[in-house]
Amino acid sequence: MNASTQRLISRRRRSLRQHFDYLFRRFVWGTDIASSAWISPSAYIDRTYPKGVLIEEDCIIEDDACVLTHDMTRGLYLDTKIGAGSVIGTRAIIMPGITVGAGCIVDPGSVVLSDLPDGSHVRGSPAKPLGRTEA
Repeated sequence: MNASTQRLISRRRRSLRQHFDYLFRRFVWGTDIASSAWISPSAYIDRTYPKGVLIEEDCIIEDDACVLTHDMTRGLYLDTKIGAGSVIGTRAIIMPGITVGAGCIVDPGSVVLSDLPDGSHVRGSPAKPLGRTEA
């Protein structure tokens, strides 16, 4: 995890609603979310196929971001993984079946359509690489 991500995580504190959302997503819906992940209360974590969500340690998912695991038009139910230490920006969309590598940064409003290798920094719709994050 890079230093800037570590600073972001250390400044974040969970609200009571975030604690409730974590417990509900983890134990009622069956999603696989690390306890150290920070997820905004307004972020959308797919509930149609919740067992397909994997969010690893120290991830940050900002306001109104969307992590999808299904596509009803094609009848797809795929696993979506967010790697350790990744930051998903405000209103970014992670499409079904995508793997976001460890330490990735997805800028606000981006739409991720393909897998991201570890340390990627992407922006745009569809998301295009800007470079690599520091290790």
